[in-house]
Parts: sequence; C-alpha cells; structure tokens
Amino acid sequence: MAYAVKEIFYTLQGEGANTGRPAVFLRFAGCNLWTGLERDREKGPGGCSRWCDTDFVGTDGSGGGKFNSPAELVSAVASHWPGSERGQQPGGARAPQLGAARTEQRPRGDEALLSTGGPAQPVAPFVVCTGGEPLLQLDEPLLAEFNRAGWFVAVETNGTVEPPAGKLWLTVSPKANAPLRVLRGNELKLIFPQEGAEPERFQDLEFQHFFLQPMDSPQVQENTARALEYCLAHPQWRLSLQTHKILRIP
Repeated sequence: MAYAVKEIFYTLQGEGANTGRPAVFLRFAGCNLWTGLERDREKGPGGCSRWCDTDFVGTDGSGGGKFNSPAELVSAVASHWPGSERGQQPGGARAPQLGAARTEQRPRGDEALLSTGGPAQPVAPFVVCTGGEPLLQLDEPLLAEFNRAGWFVAVETNGTVEPPAGKLWLTVSPKANAPLRVLRGNELKLIFPQEGAEPERFQDLEFQHFFLQPMDSPQVQENTARALEYCLAHPQWRLSLQTHKILRIP
C-alpha cells in the first residue's frame, strides 16, 4: 500500500514513559475520529475534535509526502536520525526486546565498588508513529521493515484499531464516546478530564503504565491541578506533562 505522511521530524519525545528520549516522529495523515477540518470540529464521534491541536491533514508538512513501499518510508525516516548524513546505518544497533526480562550477574566484594554495569549498549534508533490515527496505515509489512532495520517502534493510537503483529511500544490514548478495542499494551495515556472517559473506566486494563495528561486548553492550569490531585489519591496513575510544549520544541 502507499503511505500518506503529514510530516517527519526529529525531536525529543515529550510525553509518557519515554519522555526525553530522542526520536523521529512519523506523523501519518488522516484520522477516524475527525476529518481535521475546522468545519467538522463539533462532529467528531470521539469528542476529541473539540480540543485536538494537531494538524494531520494532507501531506504538505516537513518531510511529508506519499511513500509507495515500506522500504521507501523507512529510508525517509532513517534520513532524520543522527549519523545518517555520514553514511551510517541508523538501524545498525540491535533493537531492545520489548517486554523481555533483563538478567544480570551481581558483582561481589570489591567488584561491586568498581562495577558500572558494563559497557554502554548501542542506542537503538527510535521512531514514534503518530497522527491522526497511525494504525490506519501502520501495517504489518511496514512494522516488519522497521523491525528488520533495528528500530525501536512506538505507536500512539486512540485504541479503536487493532495494531499489527510485530515488535512495538504501544501507547493507547482512549477518547470519550469512541469504541476502545485495544485493551492491553505498554502505556495507557489518558487526556484528563474527559466526560465519559474517567480514569476508573480503564484502571483494570492490561497496561504496564497508566498516565494522566492534563488537557491542553484555556483551563490547562486547572486541569493540571486536578490531574495532580487524582494521581496523589490514586498511585496507580502517574502525571504526564507535555514537556515539548514547555520546552517549545516540535
């Protein structure tokens, strides 16, 4: 299939468990909960169209366009990773095994004083697939191509579309009034507050991390205070701030 991409850019992941990690963002065009057009803001079935601040319409963003194969798109993403301009292979590092347990030998005696945990491991290139709704386009062949090239793949989805088979870091952000079909993953990141998408509706799902992220709106300070209060009262949840907006980076 051909892939329609709004933009590709290199920055820091600003939200959730991977906050602060350098990443190439791959923003797919299109969403199943809103057209992205101002005239349709009040018509989105998930309710998120009323506060969504992301431009995912068209393919005219920086690095955007139509890509005719997984290899072509992975190559375009790789061109944004540091080192690619020097002819290095961004995917040369071995990708971490998601969910795999790490085993270590505990040093004994004087070795414990000198041990630093061994040599640093190569940093796997990191791509965040987002949108719009990325799972409308992120299919098994594309994910397999990223996996073969050694990329750590993350996807940020509204949870209404099942993910493809393959290795990925799955972030689900439920939207009020939208059917939630993805009930397990790495992190659940809930925009807060949303009437009809209260945290207690999701607390028993199978996720490693549970984040509340204050809704960015004219009431953002109030929303942040409420999210902070909820996290303190319910330690299962952690506060996620949009640090990229605080730092004023893409």
